Amino acid sequence: MSIKQNAEIAALRKVYNWLDQDPANRLPKLGEYIDSYIPAGSTLGDQLEAIKSVLGDSENNWFQLIFSIFTEIDSDVRRTIFENFVINATVRAGEIHDKLTLQYNCNIPWAILMDPTSACNLHCVGCWAAEYGNRLNLSYEELDSIIHQANELGCYFFLYTGGEPLVRKADLIRLCEAHPDSMFSAFTNATLIDEAFANEMLRVKNFIPAISAEGFEKSTDSRRGQGTYQKIMSAMQILKEKKLPFGISACYTSANVQDVGSEAYFDQMIEWGAKFCWFFTYMPVGKEAVPELMVSAEQRKFMYEQIRKFRQTKPLFTMDFWNDGEYSKYDESNGPGYPGGCIAGGRRYLHINANGDIEPCAFIHYSDSNIRENTLLEALRSPLFMAYRRDQPFNENKLRPCPVLDNPGALTKIVAESNAKSTDYMAQESAREYSDKCVEKAENWAPVADELWKSSGH
Repeated sequence: MSIKQNAEIAALRKVYNWLDQDPANRLPKLGEYIDSYIPAGSTLGDQLEAIKSVLGDSENNWFQLIFSIFTEIDSDVRRTIFENFVINATVRAGEIHDKLTLQYNCNIPWAILMDPTSACNLHCVGCWAAEYGNRLNLSYEELDSIIHQANELGCYFFLYTGGEPLVRKADLIRLCEAHPDSMFSAFTNATLIDEAFANEMLRVKNFIPAISAEGFEKSTDSRRGQGTYQKIMSAMQILKEKKLPFGISACYTSANVQDVGSEAYFDQMIEWGAKFCWFFTYMPVGKEAVPELMVSAEQRKFMYEQIRKFRQTKPLFTMDFWNDGEYSKYDESNGPGYPGGCIAGGRRYLHINANGDIEPCAFIHYSDSNIRENTLLEALRSPLFMAYRRDQPFNENKLRPCPVLDNPGALTKIVAESNAKSTDYMAQESAREYSDKCVEKAENWAPVADELWKSSGH
């Protein structure tokens, strides 16, 4: 680490310790304290300025969110999140990423998604997992190796997908223990979260679930099965009582968009105790997908407007991985402050499935590398990932970031040029077949997105 980075980390720890002693009285004074101790040119400059801008008003939703983290989350868990997510995954990682991006001329991920297993205990509409079952698994040793390799690349943030990751919860806790300097999360249906697992989370301190909920009870159970909603409620209550942080993962579809985008649902997530929500739109991945669940242009616009509106009023951190492309920034090697768009292909993250295939995105089931044959760095420099790097952004309008949903043909070209193969578990599907399902949606969204892009000042 550089002298500058050491100084920044020391200053951040000093500010955190000061605030942690008396958050109720010191949070309003945090801006002044930051100016006194955080050096100029901080890695967290933009984030710190955003925090300072809301500290003068205790009624501000961001003030309330920060305050709730200091009053509703276990203090040891909170400190671990600060060290692993803020210090390691953000400050330490930044310097390493810049160096390796220039050294290898490839994308270096900030986060890695990986599937411990293809198995799932539910049978959700539009998902292949229940049919495929426990056929594929990454071993503990393989998961451990991925984390070690990623740490060498400056990546300290890992998210488990699946299948249902908590089918392997004993191994996930073991990995938390083996890598106490990293932060872990999981997209989970939450039905396997019980008192015993919550106690393990409290012990290791570096695991945060993102609980999948499709809205209220009717819409959740209609897709995930009768009784699922109540099991989710039970899991969240356990986590809340133990002062463990968690968030929500909400997939909005043509069937549930009015629920998921409603003010009542945002208020419900906050009442549950969630501190964040990741929003996804339904993607017709695989031959068994249900294209009818894809949202219309009007419904996608509705989510765009609702999420932005409630960011200004609700104490909940939200991110929409399609409609928030403008907030993703490219590395300096791609131009200072250049608005990003697509974050896949290792630019911010990549995905490793339960067969070890290294994919650009959790929704892009094509690969030319496997973790059992290639290192992470080799995959990042493979033809598929280098084609992603070359073609990003896929559209100058960052409200049209995706090479499939928003720009059909972009993925088809990349797959053909890189000779990548389909990794779909159930049935091989060509990139053209996948993209063709999105052509009409892309055509309908384009004029809406262009109008939103212009009206928002771009």
